[in-house]
Amino acid sequence: MSFQVTVLKVLAGQPGGILSVADLKQAVAILMTSGRDWTDRTKQMLARAPDLDIFSQSLVIRAVDGWRITDAGLTLLANIERPAAAAREEEATRDAGSEPPLYSTAAPLPHFSVGRRRRLRRRRKPAGVRRTAA
Repeated sequence: MSFQVTVLKVLAGQPGGILSVADLKQAVAILMTSGRDWTDRTKQMLARAPDLDIFSQSLVIRAVDGWRITDAGLTLLANIERPAAAAREEEATRDAGSEPPLYSTAAPLPHFSVGRRRRLRRRRKPAGVRRTAA
């Protein structure tokens, strides 16, 4: 279930690997509804761990202060993410010919705002002034 992969990713990104249930629900809801990119990414990772059950495999434990990812959870997440990152880099290399990608495909591209272009105005010479040939 991609929900479980999302929980692992959210917890892995937290300091100490722990998050309250309310905050975890909010973060998971945001990611699960963020679009097809996230869904496709979690499905690829889930394909590398088809029998994933974060609680029975002790990848995540329930604590009084929230849910916590274990060392086993971090290890599994690293193992199922690594091939996905390598596959994305191979695709980028294949798409661009044999050249390596110019940017990391894992990080989002920066957003640049494009403003209006200002036209350069030429100075108009007064009507009575003419060019003279030298």
